Amino acid sequence: MEKKQLQKNLGAAAALSTVVGMVIGGGVFFKPQAVYEITGGAPGLGMIAWVLAGIMTITAGLTAAEVSAAIPKTGGMMVYIEEIYGKKLGFLTGWMQSVLFFPATIAAISVMFGQQAAILLGNESLVIPMTVGVILLIGILNTFGSKTSGAIQTVSTVCKLIPLVLIIVFGFIKGGGDNPIVQPLVAEGISPTGVIGQLLVAILFAYDGWINVGTLAGEMKDPGKDLPKAIVGGLSLVMAVYVVINLAYLWVLPANELAQYASPASAVATELFGPIGGKIITVGILISVFGCINGYLLTGPRIIYTLGQQKSIPVSFGKLNKNDVPANATLLMAVLAALYALSGQFNLLSDLSMFAVWSFYVLTFIGVMKLRKTHPNLHRPYKVPLYPIVPLIAIFSGLFVVLNQLFFAGAKSTMMSVGGVIVTLIGLPVYSYMTKKYANSNNDIDKAA
Repeated sequence: MEKKQLQKNLGAAAALSTVVGMVIGGGVFFKPQAVYEITGGAPGLGMIAWVLAGIMTITAGLTAAEVSAAIPKTGGMMVYIEEIYGKKLGFLTGWMQSVLFFPATIAAISVMFGQQAAILLGNESLVIPMTVGVILLIGILNTFGSKTSGAIQTVSTVCKLIPLVLIIVFGFIKGGGDNPIVQPLVAEGISPTGVIGQLLVAILFAYDGWINVGTLAGEMKDPGKDLPKAIVGGLSLVMAVYVVINLAYLWVLPANELAQYASPASAVATELFGPIGGKIITVGILISVFGCINGYLLTGPRIIYTLGQQKSIPVSFGKLNKNDVPANATLLMAVLAALYALSGQFNLLSDLSMFAVWSFYVLTFIGVMKLRKTHPNLHRPYKVPLYPIVPLIAIFSGLFVVLNQLFFAGAKSTMMSVGGVIVTLIGLPVYSYMTKKYANSNNDIDKAA
């Protein structure tokens, strides 16, 4: 397990701000609708779930950062799992990310983009064309080179903060503040224990991005000391922002009304600033969402590219174009995402992506404990604090999310989860076929020589 030499120039403050930037995305603008729909229009358990999901994310970030810091290789979770469990499971991780997590996440965010853009233009028949169009447009833009992708990210990051700040500040200034906040927990006839798992799955989508936090370790001056500060501080700040903006939403509109809007943020903005002001805020949200799609279409294809390089999938996906970007991989992911997006189901797609990826997050958490036993002398620039308590909390939290989706969240969720498992397991015959094909081609070369 090699240790790359990186420039160690990041302090705690820079790392903290990076954490916040990576995690805050488009979910916070749209997920309150699903949250209050699940609670039957009651606010209490939804607000609690935003905090619980934040705590789960903090323990997950603290745990996964240890393996990220110990295995500072390009490829992220796929590489960690390959190092810990072997090549087959490593491939399956990359396969899941390539065919499920990234495409479903891109599709989910794009559906919200399409719906909001169509409402803004006053023509609901444009939802699917706008949804598919934005995916293919960003996919093509990402084949032009990293400068184009970087410029989109910079602009969208600034635009992401503007709606958040305006809604929070003016929500508390102009909102009535007379809507229920903590009571009732759920509507009559709904069991809090029966829906808490669905709530957490919905909200964890807004917290996703934390897995990248550990990659900072190699560039920090003192990762052992500063990385936990950045993770706890950064994710706590994200959690605070999410809780405060949800309070601001409720300060303006009650939970049962927020449950009716696909974009609660836009509905609140219209209430605060009028139709024109609301549209301006919605444009800011759309730019932010555009940047989220770009971020996933920038990073996700690198997994496909790595699999192509390893010859685990056709090698054409492991090639760079004249702009030194994996164009084939990027266009493949864009097409997959566009196909998922045809469903038009934001919440279904986002729940599918969370189920798929959290199954492998749990393996990563367990891997931290496994590495402690199998490689006790491995260089660890950072060690998870309060070991083994924090990893165990992360493991049991992840298992709760996965098992709840699979068995206890209703027939629709079970069918979706089983479908996700099947799609993931299809990777096994693909791996077997490509491994044999590669071995046979090597044998032919040896015979010819």
